[in-house]
Amino acid sequence: MPKVLVSDKLSMAAVQIFKDNGVEVDYLPDLGKDKEKLLEVIGQYDGLAIRSATKMTEKLLGAATNLKVIGRAGIGVDNVDIPAATKKGIIVMNTPFGNSITTAEHAIAMMMALARQLPEADASTRAGKWEKNRFMGVEVTSKVLGLIGAGNIGSIVADRAQGLRMKVIAFDPFLTPERAVEIGVEKVELDELLARADFITLHTPLIDATRNIIDAAALAKTKKGVRIINCARGGLIDEAALYEALKSGQVAGAALDVFLEEPATANPLFELANVIATPHLGASTSEAQENVALQVAEQISAY
Repeated sequence: MPKVLVSDKLSMAAVQIFKDNGVEVDYLPDLGKDKEKLLEVIGQYDGLAIRSATKMTEKLLGAATNLKVIGRAGIGVDNVDIPAATKKGIIVMNTPFGNSITTAEHAIAMMMALARQLPEADASTRAGKWEKNRFMGVEVTSKVLGLIGAGNIGSIVADRAQGLRMKVIAFDPFLTPERAVEIGVEKVELDELLARADFITLHTPLIDATRNIIDAAALAKTKKGVRIINCARGGLIDEAALYEALKSGQVAGAALDVFLEEPATANPLFELANVIATPHLGASTSEAQENVALQVAEQISAY
């Protein structure tokens, strides 16, 4: 009987799916954080189900003598050394659709919070102040939203933004003209997006082509007073350059769910009043967590 280790917190419904499919399963949700203990036991397992806490390094993969498949309950697989896994013939799966809606909704929520300065206004009001004039917001209606990345999540953001009566433009080398029409966006090059967008939201994976796609040079090309949202991956934005642009007023505000280093406990961006920060909550809804857990269990079981 094949044996699977669940080393991160997953819905217990996923454990039941493994059992229903005749797969032996060990549910040890804190093991992923203990690299040494994981190194000791990983050789016993044919499959591994993880979220983001388990980091499958080359060293761990080397000890995984029986491992045939790794399933990541979520979109990104940057916590798995893909070349090392491929070299060993280990299949790496993800669940690209399970948390798309949740992440898209978070991006829209961050955009609205940024437009109306909600976190700061909340803190001010709770402190006994009544600063109506201080928190002058902007409407999103009729504004231009620039999508960097128009895949699963980006296309959902586009749909929701159109419901808010925004004009949506998108930069994505993989977006076909037909698909752009289908999702109701105008396909543009990056420089045009930077020049036209009132709000910019990022929805791409972190690869060599996208690393620091928003750097100092890109920020200099933006419309003065642009607002930037990143619920995709840390590393897409040059954080030092963003800090300077926020200080100068080139960027009016930024709403960030992801950071270059996570957990982000001491980031210079946190000093700035025009930054909203959340701790990588894009996929954090009960619905999304259930969806990705069930999907990854079904996929591993099927394999």
